[in-house]
Amino acid sequence: MSQADSLSAQANDYLQKVSERLQWLARTQQQAVARAGTAVARALANEGLWYIFGTGHSHMLAEEAFYRAGGLVSVVPILESSLMLHESALQSSYLERLPGFAEVILGHRGISSRDVLTIVSNSGRNALPVEMARLARARGITTIGITSLTHSGQVGSRDPSGKRLFEVVDIVIDNGAPYGDALIDIDGGGQRMGPLSTITGATIINAIAIDAAARLRGQQRPVATWVSANVDDGTDEDQGILEPRMRGRYRHL
Repeated sequence: MSQADSLSAQANDYLQKVSERLQWLARTQQQAVARAGTAVARALANEGLWYIFGTGHSHMLAEEAFYRAGGLVSVVPILESSLMLHESALQSSYLERLPGFAEVILGHRGISSRDVLTIVSNSGRNALPVEMARLARARGITTIGITSLTHSGQVGSRDPSGKRLFEVVDIVIDNGAPYGDALIDIDGGGQRMGPLSTITGATIINAIAIDAAARLRGQQRPVATWVSANVDDGTDEDQGILEPRMRGRYRHL
């Protein structure tokens, strides 16, 4: 094997650590994921929807669950362009620290107490995700937080309440990410690479969806899931799976 074909020790260490974290997740977060799956199943059984919100890179977990092959149809991502990095990463970082912005976002989404809201924030410290959780709970909406308890435990809140995300949601799921998210000391001098939170976060999101679907087996209305439009029996409209009365609630379709 040539040197070009041989994986560096640092990259191999990253792969090993990711595998270990996923195993840790399966050992330690089962009860929390089960509680989240139960909440999502309850919402869907009552014709509610599963809303997912995150700022910065955390918004990717809302996209992971939405319109995704093998995912639940009844998922609505809360995607605010100004918070999604592609317009301005620096602006996104500023806005997620801005008190009052959550009221604007939540107020225009039509979310109600029959729905469930997952909020993703690795640090759990910024005003926007914390405020989103507080406002949602005040409206009777069940809230699920996906966050790093290790990171949150080492930082103060940027929300006027002084609370962090894990302190204001109904259900807390720890993504297992270290302080600062990056796993690997690349040069022995403290420069770190290899973020973890997206990998474990996407695993958590999909585990919740599967658990919710399993709990809904045998219901009068079958659980609706997406089929890839790129398989031979898939279509862009996913075989008409969305009823006309529901289309208005799916803002991004």
